[in-house]
Amino acid sequence: MRWQATKTWKASTDSEFAQKMARILDLYDRSAAGQLDPGARVICVDEFGPLNLQPRPGRGWFPSGRPARLRATYHRYGGVRHMIAGLDLASGQLFYRLRDRKRWQEFLAFLHQLRRRFPSGRLHVVCDNFSPHRKAEVLAWCAGHDVELVFTPTHASWLNWIESEFTALRYFTLDGSDYPSHAAQEAAIAGYVRWANRHARPKKHFAPESKIRTRLPTERLPDEALA
Repeated sequence: MRWQATKTWKASTDSEFAQKMARILDLYDRSAAGQLDPGARVICVDEFGPLNLQPRPGRGWFPSGRPARLRATYHRYGGVRHMIAGLDLASGQLFYRLRDRKRWQEFLAFLHQLRRRFPSGRLHVVCDNFSPHRKAEVLAWCAGHDVELVFTPTHASWLNWIESEFTALRYFTLDGSDYPSHAAQEAAIAGYVRWANRHARPKKHFAPESKIRTRLPTERLPDEALA
């Protein structure tokens, strides 16, 4: 017997979990191997936030015996902001927009921006099952502009590669912070994203030795599968 940290894990109850996971991992692997159709891209999209103005716990360098104290936040009058971001697997770069809300209109506007950035080739957009992503207007626009929305299984956000990028973003810009304004917070986020993009590399090797790989078929799935 020994002391161990405990963790929680919420298993997916999606009846099509294996098929959806196989589709996403197949896209990841083909993107890494350069086997997508000419001009095609895999882009992982998700929302990050809400970003409110509050002191956030974290670790940092402080004088010995005098750790930083967090102020109380009984009232928060600064409102919130939402970040919509996309991770391009071919370059490893992040693209993002900060908005006051995260409705289907903001999501569709972000897709417009991705389509303008990559004007040719099919866009495979990996996203979760947030209701604005499934709005009829969004699906209709995607069908007419060669954009495929590839939905993760329910309770399986870890399959979206952008989640690991959000972990780094939170660590470097939010942990241990207490920004006085949204402008200051957004400037820190912008600075980190610029640095990360300068050092970005193509994304490869998603969970190469994970047990989830043993549940996948070895043959390539067609682009139309599970669309």
